[in-house]
Amino acid sequence: MKSGPHPPLPMLQPQRRGLLALAGAWPAGLLWGAAGPAQATTPGLDAPPPPQPQRPLVLPAIDSFKLPNGLEVVVVQRPALPVVTLDLLVRAGPETDPAGRPGVAAMASALWSKGARRAGQAVPAATLARQAEALGSGLDTGSSWGASSVAMTVTRPRLAEALSLMADVMRHPLLAADELERARAQALDGLRVTLRSPGEVAALVLRRLHWGDVPHGRVAPPAALQRLRREDLLAFQARWVRPDRAVLVLVGDVDANQARALAARWLGDWAAPAGAAAQAVVAAPQALAATLVLVDMPGSGQSGVAVAAPYIGSGVADRAQRFAGVVAQALLGGGYSARLNQEVRIKRGLSYGASAGAESFGAGGMFSARAQTAHATAGEVLQLLRQEITRLADAPPAADELAARQATLVGSFARRLETTSGLADLLAGQWAQGRPLADLQHYVPGVLAVTPAQVQAFAKAWWPAASLRAVVVGDLAAAGPGLTAQGPDALRLTMDTLNLESTTLRQP
Repeated sequence: MKSGPHPPLPMLQPQRRGLLALAGAWPAGLLWGAAGPAQATTPGLDAPPPPQPQRPLVLPAIDSFKLPNGLEVVVVQRPALPVVTLDLLVRAGPETDPAGRPGVAAMASALWSKGARRAGQAVPAATLARQAEALGSGLDTGSSWGASSVAMTVTRPRLAEALSLMADVMRHPLLAADELERARAQALDGLRVTLRSPGEVAALVLRRLHWGDVPHGRVAPPAALQRLRREDLLAFQARWVRPDRAVLVLVGDVDANQARALAARWLGDWAAPAGAAAQAVVAAPQALAATLVLVDMPGSGQSGVAVAAPYIGSGVADRAQRFAGVVAQALLGGGYSARLNQEVRIKRGLSYGASAGAESFGAGGMFSARAQTAHATAGEVLQLLRQEITRLADAPPAADELAARQATLVGSFARRLETTSGLADLLAGQWAQGRPLADLQHYVPGVLAVTPAQVQAFAKAWWPAASLRAVVVGDLAAAGPGLTAQGPDALRLTMDTLNLESTTLRQP
């Protein structure tokens, strides 16, 4: 569930891991690393390494069980190296933030490693960091849609000590007032940088525009960050952090019996509060009225352009349609040779790169495409992004284009299986989205089974032109009439009048 390169609490959005639950298994006969045609070499010069023999890809066996207190344990044994990745998650991310209090889950989980009670004694952040480093790792804490978590990767002899440390920081955090103020100051510094970047601002506005005033559409600007109080964090801890909403994932040199003993020792006495566990609100996107928002940022070096379209929810039962969506979004933004980058960068040189991706939750999702460009070409880039998204519905992709994107998806999934942390992330993502772990077996055959006609049908159903929402952030005076032509009735804002918590996006 690691999300990687996000700054500390940027807009207090989910920052650890993208929890799109890729799921797949390797059917008999699926081969990876197949040898290609031999390359001629010049005698006396170094030749490239010989191709690897074909290898079948096999999803490792997954063991799972529950402790009497309701905590789930998921174990994948990989004894090749004496290393184990541990991931302790609780099913509560930013979607659980109270109305008017965005950022609670992100801040609370960020403070888990900033002080905890261990063996009855308060242990400060610096000491916790030294204890983690002594184990050869660090405490990776944070929150993303669907879960908040703490993770470590350690050598096998350090496994018990690592789990003891992780259990304490999640179960007994101090959530100290001084650490809250320190984290708030750091987050505000990060926000100042974020709000000067036209691309980052465009992404934030786009999220609000597409999702509307539902949990997945809320972001936390500086004013919301200033409202957070220690009482909010304590309430999050008491309401959501409980064993019957938690899972421990272990991947590496550990078997199910060892995992059961470790979990019972360090987490077995974690008592669930009385009463049923709270449930987060699940809501479909409720797009705001504007279809195009232009935000004036005079003096910015470039313009950020972003377009959103509806995307299939993870709760949709039609598996074939879900996989058609995975392949459709990859055709548009799945790599350097995907359509958006081809049109914007390779053919026209309008940007250093155009990217796209999708997020999928129980009741709905969002596909988004992004690029940065010179102000004068913002209108052209916006038109290209819109056209490429809707063009997929006009004609099915060619067979070779489809095969290339399918190979990219399968290869990406294969790489996630190669490391303990990658596989742990994959399992954590499945759990956070509430999908059965057994569904992992369907990913690769599901992707490979998608046909050109299914991709076209998906685009027709989900990406009609009227459903698109778009945002451009930059120096609007320098953008010229080309941008105005893309949306003469666009909602125009300045950075001073933009309000990311309002359903109108305007300051009152």
